[in-house]
Amino acid sequence: MKKYVVVLCVLLLLGSVVFAQGQADTGKTLLKVGMVTDAGTIDDKSFNQGTWEGILKAQKEGLVDAKYLKPSGTTEADYLKEIGNLFDAGYKFIITPGFKFETTIYEAQDKYPTAKFVILDGEPHTADYSTFRIEKNVVAVYWAEHESGFLAGVAAALQMKTGNFGFIGGMEIPAVQKFNWGWQQGIKYANENLGTKITVKAENILYQGSFDNVAAGQQIAASMYDKGVNVIFAAAGGVGVGAINEAKARVTGGKNVWIVGVDVDQYPEGMLPSGKSIILTSAMKYLDRASYDMIKHELAGTFPGGEVLHLDATNDGIGIPVENPNLSADVVAKVQELYGKMKNGEVKVADSQIAGLFK
Repeated sequence: MKKYVVVLCVLLLLGSVVFAQGQADTGKTLLKVGMVTDAGTIDDKSFNQGTWEGILKAQKEGLVDAKYLKPSGTTEADYLKEIGNLFDAGYKFIITPGFKFETTIYEAQDKYPTAKFVILDGEPHTADYSTFRIEKNVVAVYWAEHESGFLAGVAAALQMKTGNFGFIGGMEIPAVQKFNWGWQQGIKYANENLGTKITVKAENILYQGSFDNVAAGQQIAASMYDKGVNVIFAAAGGVGVGAINEAKARVTGGKNVWIVGVDVDQYPEGMLPSGKSIILTSAMKYLDRASYDMIKHELAGTFPGGEVLHLDATNDGIGIPVENPNLSADVVAKVQELYGKMKNGEVKVADSQIAGLFK
């Protein structure tokens, strides 16, 4: 009888150990990562979505507990309110997408010293730009949009060979301007070196003034297409979604027009019921990679606090999609060759307006 009691006690002890181990595995404390969205929705097919997808990747891998909040407006007070709500809920690793968060993070880095912040496409400064300051609990990330726009311009020009191209920007801010300047330089490079004959008229280079006016984007695209433009690069968030919608309608009606996407690979957003996408290519900033990598750095204890990071061709921070059925294999190969020349410095793209590119 005593033997049975001993065996039973051992079994109960082993069971309790296994149960305790299970609790430890399933109840581990995850890094709580929060995000405050910029203008537009979390599924804006652009900046918010790209940033969130990197966070979701980390969550799917069981690395983090993720949450995002959408502010009621786009003022510094609106953003600070949601940062405070995330912080109070325990989400103390906070990622903010876009330059509109610059003054917000300038305040938040002091107000929440135990939190860590990632700001994409900007760095903390005062409202009058007189003071730039980044504390050890903040990392800022910039991209070389001009390089990404350049590659997209070359790819689109090579694929079309001839035609009339346009550009729709959202707000006329440096990141969007650089996409435009790179786009024009890429087209010019293709015309001068690769045998293409693409026209870009000044009247078809427009900034709508926002990132969320879908209807305005569709109207601008319609006007450009009516004037004979057949490829539009839309670096405009929700405004760009409107341009995509117009291109879809035109192609459904038998026209041959295209959109070049931005920030992320927008090929899926251009899909028609026929299985064709109107996205010729996309000028990509690897937003998802940036948010994911910053999370990984935090988990590894190597968070680059106090630094301003610059992502470009040399560190594979920009590019166009590796695969897109709308680009021929020859075009893809030529763009990859050019990308290699950008990486080694043989080809340089200006990050400012070059006078007299197109008239």
